[in-house]
Amino acid sequence: MSDPDIRHRNWLNLLPDEIQPWQTLESQQVLPPPRSMQRDRVLAHNGTELEYVYRPRGPRAVFILPITAAGEAVLIRQYRYPLRASIFEVVAGGMEEGEDVLESAARELMEEVGGAAREWLPLPAFYPQPSISGVVFFPLLALGVTLGEAQPEDSELIERTVLPLPEAYRRLEAGEILDGPSSLTLFHARRLLETRGLL
Repeated sequence: MSDPDIRHRNWLNLLPDEIQPWQTLESQQVLPPPRSMQRDRVLAHNGTELEYVYRPRGPRAVFILPITAAGEAVLIRQYRYPLRASIFEVVAGGMEEGEDVLESAARELMEEVGGAAREWLPLPAFYPQPSISGVVFFPLLALGVTLGEAQPEDSELIERTVLPLPEAYRRLEAGEILDGPSSLTLFHARRLLETRGLL
């Protein structure tokens, strides 16, 4: 599944600066992986000492916009406990130890919607919440997707939704896609979909 060309040009630029204006005085792991949380005592640039609780940096998740051979978007409607609500999202999931981006994306596509893609196109990676997290998200566009039986995890409550592409983008523009990473994935995918004549 590995393909060195699958990386978008910005993925390798998501690195720490060489010079750090803040100094880490002490560091403690608060929660272990997969939901790692760190508590650091930090000396800021102005000499102030402060405590910072955050998720450490690194690749953590993939986000996939699947498009069928018929040109339909495949979204999911997933129950999210912190919201006490079900919301529309693109296919997504955490990267497992030792997986590369493409392996993780293919696994999540199969698990959540029973999908397999003919072609993968990378989209710009991003930091989802840099004030409290160093996590990096990697979005991809999956084309020529065939759908079979989904294999969700026991804890996931997911409903597969297949929509005409214009309807998916109508929902985005109407503010009906409330998940931030899903919205950004759809936003970055639009140009490639237009270039391919799919939208």
